[in-house]
Amino acid sequence: MKKGITILLFFMLVGLIVLNGCAKPEEKPTEEKKIKVVAVFATPIEEPWDGCIHQALLKAKDTLGIDYEWVESVGYTDFERVLREYADKKPDIIMGDAFGNEEAARRVAKDYPDIAFAFGSGGGPADPNFAVFDDWIHEPAYLCGLIAGKLTKTNVVGVVGGYPVPEVNRIVNAFIQGVKEANKNAKVKVTFIGSWFDPPKAKEAAIAQIEAGADVMFAERYGVIDACKERNIPVFGSLLDQWELAPDQVVTGPLWDMYPTVEYVINQVKNGTFEAIDLKDFCMMAKGGAKLAPYHNWETKLPQEIKDLVEEKKNAILSGVFRVDVNEGVPVSD
Repeated sequence: MKKGITILLFFMLVGLIVLNGCAKPEEKPTEEKKIKVVAVFATPIEEPWDGCIHQALLKAKDTLGIDYEWVESVGYTDFERVLREYADKKPDIIMGDAFGNEEAARRVAKDYPDIAFAFGSGGGPADPNFAVFDDWIHEPAYLCGLIAGKLTKTNVVGVVGGYPVPEVNRIVNAFIQGVKEANKNAKVKVTFIGSWFDPPKAKEAAIAQIEAGADVMFAERYGVIDACKERNIPVFGSLLDQWELAPDQVVTGPLWDMYPTVEYVINQVKNGTFEAIDLKDFCMMAKGGAKLAPYHNWETKLPQEIKDLVEEKKNAILSGVFRVDVNEGVPVSD
């Protein structure tokens, strides 16, 4: 009797296993969906600000496996129309430069709440999907100023910038702070060209400053380095490592590394946890978003005491012992 019950229970168990699908063929795991990212740029990606964002997204394409598409030189009149055209394709993320196109970018983001937007802005984020970032490179700009103050022989240092807006002002003011801490006799000339990308105009402004006595320059805008190469004077690049533009003249420069920001946004979207926040912290030295470019050809030309000073100040910034002033007032020439 017990034997019969045991056999019956065995067959009942087999039946339950079959009914529960354990006998089905093993299913192959589905491939993870690629995150699709679109970038819309008002200026050419040759312009360093847009170039920093573009380079970070190209790196994310290789390291994070995103699907990346971009459009450049959109300008200001057609920006909203182009942005809407890309939003209609339903990407997961749309990034770009904004600022002059900020109102347009915010309008489009509001109409596409299921897409994560992350744009350059001096304003705040907007729920539910508009995150903001900026190039917080004032810390390495200050370090460049220290070097410039030590290098000048005429005690005149020049700066050529785009527009006197807070985002540019704080970089220029930090550079000036470094110059004057390193050299109390130094004077700084500042010129704004009224454009985000006009290399000939920037070059012309730089030459005018050089002829007025400047023997070291800070190229906040693209085009200044060309003038310094012609006149054979030291120059500091900005945003990107611009050493290759003039290997013997470019000393270093404040770098904006957008990859920490890009990586964070992509991972948040991938995990379904994206929030409209200010991404400022990811663009500063502490998180690797800002840094000093390598010295390259100046590694051996730059006096050791200057390099030691820079290293000391850099470590103080990273440890939180020293903070570079955030001064967004309009800088003026001495």
